[in-house]
Formats: sequence, C-alpha cells, structure tokens
Amino acid sequence: MNEAATAGARLRLDYVSPLPPVRSGISDYSADLLPQLEPLCDLRVMALAGQAVADEMVERWRPVADEACGERGRLPLYQMGNNPHHEGVLALAMERPGVVTLHDMVLHHLLVEATMARGREHLVDYREWLTRDHGWVGDEAGAARRWAELGEAAMFSLAGHRTLLRRQRGVLVHNRWAADRVVEESGDLAIRVAPMGVPLPPRPDPGDRQAFRERLGVEAKTPLLGSFGFQTPIKRTLVAVRALAREELADAHLVVAGEVLPILDLESEAAAAGVADRLHITGFLDPDEFQAAIAACDLCLNLRYPTAGETSASLLRVLAQGRPAVVSDYAQFRELPDDVAVKVPLGNTEEEALADAVGALLSSPDRLAAMSGAARDHVRQRHDPARAAAAVVEYCEEFAELAPPGDAAVAIPVPSSLVWRRLAGRLDVEGAEEPWPEGERRRLLLRLRNEGFGRWLRTRHGTLGGVCVELHWRSDLRQPDIGAQWLPLQRDIEPGEGVELQVEIRRPLGVRFLIVEPHLLGVAGFNALGGPSWVSEIQA
Repeated sequence: MNEAATAGARLRLDYVSPLPPVRSGISDYSADLLPQLEPLCDLRVMALAGQAVADEMVERWRPVADEACGERGRLPLYQMGNNPHHEGVLALAMERPGVVTLHDMVLHHLLVEATMARGREHLVDYREWLTRDHGWVGDEAGAARRWAELGEAAMFSLAGHRTLLRRQRGVLVHNRWAADRVVEESGDLAIRVAPMGVPLPPRPDPGDRQAFRERLGVEAKTPLLGSFGFQTPIKRTLVAVRALAREELADAHLVVAGEVLPILDLESEAAAAGVADRLHITGFLDPDEFQAAIAACDLCLNLRYPTAGETSASLLRVLAQGRPAVVSDYAQFRELPDDVAVKVPLGNTEEEALADAVGALLSSPDRLAAMSGAARDHVRQRHDPARAAAAVVEYCEEFAELAPPGDAAVAIPVPSSLVWRRLAGRLDVEGAEEPWPEGERRRLLLRLRNEGFGRWLRTRHGTLGGVCVELHWRSDLRQPDIGAQWLPLQRDIEPGEGVELQVEIRRPLGVRFLIVEPHLLGVAGFNALGGPSWVSEIQA
C-alpha cells in the first residue's frame, strides 16, 4: 500500500501548481487554497522548474524543487490547466501518478504549445498524442494540423486528457458537467466533484466603487457592465460590444478588465458599432484594482462558447462581491442557480437576447438587489475555501489507496459512409467475357471489397449514406445511360471486408459499353469519392 495511505498516517501531499506571480487563475486559486489545506494534511509545495515564485510565497511555503515530487510515498496533487504555465505540471503528472485537479477539461491548447508551437519537427509528437487519446479521430486531426487545417472547433472537441488522467490515482473537477464528459471517455476513472474555494471578500466599499468609475469617466448613475479575466474569442466579448449599440443598452458602458487577445480588436469593433466612447479596456489589473473594478459594475458578463469545462474563478469572484451575472445557457454554466445568474441562449439571436436580458435587469433595481444577495450566499455556502480544502483532502485520502487504471486502447467506431467521403475499394466482375452477342442475357458475379477507412452502410439505411451498385449500358461513353439496374447491399461492409453480388443482365441492342459502379445514395458514384468503378467495351 502507498505510504501516504498507511492506516493512521496523516495524508502527505506534494502540491504542484503555478504560483504567484504567474498570471493565471490557477495560481490565484492555489494561493487561496494552500492556507486551508495546511492544517488538514502534511503539505509540501513544489516549485516548478523555470517558473518564478513570489517572495512572499517562498517565505510562507518554502517550496521544494519539483524533482522531489512524490518521493518516499508522498501523493502528488497536480493543478492542471490549459495553457503553457502547466507544461511542467503535465510532464510530472505523466511520470509520477497522483491526483489531478482538472481545472480545464480540454487540454488541447496546452498540447499544441508543448509540441507544434515549438516547430513543425514536433508534429509527430502532437499526432501521436492525439492518436493515443482519440484513436483514428485524433490521427486524422493530427494529419490535418500539418496543413494548418485544424480550427478551434476541433481543438475543443478533442480534449487531449485521456492518457494523462488514466495514469493518475484519481481526478478532481469543479463541476458536474466536466465530470460527466470525462466519464464518457473513461468510465473506469476515479473522479469526484470538489467545490472551487473562493474567499468571500467584504462587501464593496462605495468609495472604491465611485473612485474606479471616476477613473473611467463614468458617472455614478450610469449603468456599467463588466467582463473580467483574460479575453479570448470564446468569451463572446465581441457580442457584448455589439449589444451596446442596441436601444436597450443605449446608456450603458462596458469595462473589460483583463488582458485582451490582439485578434479580438475590440476597439475597432466598438468604433464600427458607434460605441467606442462607452467601451473601457483596462488591461491586466492587480488584485485590489480587480476587486475595485467588480465593485464599480452593476452587472457582470461571463459569456462562453465553446468551453473547456472550466469553473470560472473570475465569475465566482464576481458573485462573491454580490454582483449578479449574465452567462451563456450552455454546459457547466447551466448548473448556476437562476437567482444568481441570468442565462442567455447561444445562436443567431445571442446579441439580441443579451441586450434584452441586460436591459431588463438594469431596469429592475429590486431584482438586481435580490440577485446581489443571492450571489454572495451562493459563494458563501457552496465555495467556502475551508469546505473546498476539506473535500480535496477527503478525496485524496480515498484516491491514495487506488492504483491508476493505466493506458488502454481507445475503442472508437470507424466512420460510416453517411459521413465519410473517401470510399476506396476494389471491384471485379466475372461473366462479361467476350463474345457477348446483343440481346443475350448473362449472369454476372461482382466481387466488391472495402479497402478504405469507413464502413459502407447497407442500402436500407435510406437515400443518404447507404451504398448500392449500379449497372448500366452506353452506346458511347459521352451519351446518357441506357437500361440501368441497381443492386442493394444487404449488410454493412466493414473496412477490409468484401461481398459477392450476382445479377442477371441482358445486353441491349446497339450498345458497347457496360459500366458497373458502387454509388453512395444521395451523393455520388464511388469514382468521384476515390472508389472503384468497372468499365468494359463489349464486342459481339
């Protein structure tokens, strides 16, 4: 048994995470959690190689070099996120089994940074990782990446966490939605949902609120909305900027507190929408200014699509200050109670729905006040740091007795002809030997073999996606078909499998060419899809 789990022994944790001054929500999370963990276990903080640690953190925790992680039966507790700050965490966790707190269910962006971002010579590493985690789907995505054909949708669809998690004793996440998604891929993992600890700050000081507004040039009674944290396209900030131009928000201002990915170009978008004077971008703020920015707002926005499955620490800090939120009606955000967050649907009406929802809240001070109190209560009751630390220790004690499930082959069905459009194969025809007089009936034997990657669906699957074989005659290859016959497939044909079909067919008068070709019903003949066809010029 692991020494950390010996009966009566105190749990001995090696805590592995980015730490302040690293600009990361997980770094801030760790700074809040460590004091709560300390009285509950034998805690040791690890210093990631090549990563700075603030003087106050060094003085308080005396971090140990990460090369000592997990020694003498200590249990590593890894904090894993989806950005380059966690490359060292990933490397250790792959080698030394422990417990992973998966802050982001999707790790694909970190994978890109650890491989492809270092040069095209790392393409093999990237593709092998995806294949190991996602089977043939990952292999295809890795091949596409070679030609820069992998977009954000694919990166969010392929989480890239399977091998990492299967090498751990247990996994912690912060919401039920993320847990369910992980279990879908690996049902034998030990996984628990632990609350994210967020300290409850004092109620906002009206003076701080007013001082921050004055720095922005926003009057006390002017509606002020806020979007907080690192701004990327998935935070839907452009939607919020465009919504300012709608009549419902004609008087509202928006403050964006956090670094902004340059590709967003919020200023240009605001100018095009005619709201440039009502958009305020602060850049990165220190903790005190960040809190002041939240306090200055009437309502905070936390839209998201797609999602990496994260529980947003910035959103919880907003709620902790008693600021209601507007979130996307999607994924883990649906778990938030309706009395603390208004949910806006995604889609073509997102901008309109956002303006309607925010406008309605701003025009109802009593409802805003009720949501403010409910927001603080939600954080107090569900995200108390002491409660969160107790849950972490409880689950780590449970996990310490377990063995990692280990690497396992990914069982992903091959795609079918309904969705796969590269249908390579082989077609041989017997019985059409010359001479074949006009008007004579013959029995032909067709041998059809699937040499591609996808499953060929039998014809009864419907007009789209099913496969059948067409036989037709032509007097000239440039002329229309004459007397076509169709042979259905009676069963699905897996890659590497073949089927034999028999058919009686008469050679019409005045024709020379017999053409036999499988067809993907509702789409095209196989010849247009990289597949086989058979053409013979028949002499009398």
